[in-house]
Amino acid sequence: MGGAAAAADKPPIKIGILGDMSGTYAGMGGPGSVAAAQLAIDDCLKAECKGMQISLVSADHQNKADVGAARAREWFDREGVSAIADLTNSAVAIAVQGIAKEKNRVVMFSGPATTALTNAQCSPVGFHWMFDTYSQSAGGARATVETGGKSWYFVTVDYAFGHSLEADTAKMVQSLGGKVVGSVRHPLNVADFASFMLQAQASKAQVVALANGGQDTVNAVKQAREFGIVEGGQRLVSLLIFLSDLRALGLPNAQGLSYVDGFYWDFDDDARAWAGRFEKAYKGLKPTMTHAGVYSSVLHYLRAAAQTGSTQGDVVAEAMRKLPIKDPIMRNASIRPDGRVIHDMYLYEVKKPDESKGEWDYSRLVATIPAEQAFQPLAQSTCPLVQQAKP
Repeated sequence: MGGAAAAADKPPIKIGILGDMSGTYAGMGGPGSVAAAQLAIDDCLKAECKGMQISLVSADHQNKADVGAARAREWFDREGVSAIADLTNSAVAIAVQGIAKEKNRVVMFSGPATTALTNAQCSPVGFHWMFDTYSQSAGGARATVETGGKSWYFVTVDYAFGHSLEADTAKMVQSLGGKVVGSVRHPLNVADFASFMLQAQASKAQVVALANGGQDTVNAVKQAREFGIVEGGQRLVSLLIFLSDLRALGLPNAQGLSYVDGFYWDFDDDARAWAGRFEKAYKGLKPTMTHAGVYSSVLHYLRAAAQTGSTQGDVVAEAMRKLPIKDPIMRNASIRPDGRVIHDMYLYEVKKPDESKGEWDYSRLVATIPAEQAFQPLAQSTCPLVQQAKP
């Protein structure tokens, strides 16, 4: 009776999943992120959120910042949305970050990669949950340079995410004694990579680095194979690739690729159990790290909202920073003043077809990158909140 009364006193919560539902990034986020958020809601309703009224809405931002911004504003102003999660696409994420700050609502990023979200564009109610361009460059670039990949050529998607991923990786390469010999930029969602691959080949760089994601990465890897990039002696590195991309590529195309990931379904018993639940909930597919990040972020938000009895962004955000992050997804996780959620990241290598033991057995763990090393050092952050947090 007391528990039900306490729950009744708490305001209803509406979670919005704003992502790419039908385009380049739909496989790594999209409808799967909605399924992941529902799992988080279900889990909290069985525990801290028991008796509370929690609903879920979703929308497609079409990878357009103006569309995403308009939807976020409508959700906050007219539809009573308490918090927004996913936000795959860096340009959309930056736009929505500003609106959430203005409206004092929490926003949680699991799909975008730009480090601007926890630097110049940081917000007291914004949390970057799973990965970013620094985490993707730190492990992959270091491992590649240290094993002989000294000269790099970038094939980069031409918007905020690609620019940030290339810049962070180039900085890491150069700090390790490597060099960047050139780069080429391509439009988002392009099918023909022939001219880009020819330029990469002609560069004679030891490493051809793909600074893109989703279907763009799939197309680029396939056409790199067709042009004999690897057979010609160059190394192909994907700076951001997801389980959904590996499935689309198949092991014959993807084998040997090295990449950094924040969640892999076969990591341990907890990961396997949660991935099995997701698989039953969503089309028989295993989750990507974006899906895992949506689950983790939404669950943590709901726990904080239940504890505070509030949906005001600043109130819930303060509680989120204090609560420990405990779930099947994150390892050694904590939230910094800049909104960056730091946690262990992992360097994987894609198996050869004859090494795979099953349909989803794609990758082997090469190394664990500790949380403190995986993300941009707080001392380098340009986020104003970091300065305010100093004693």
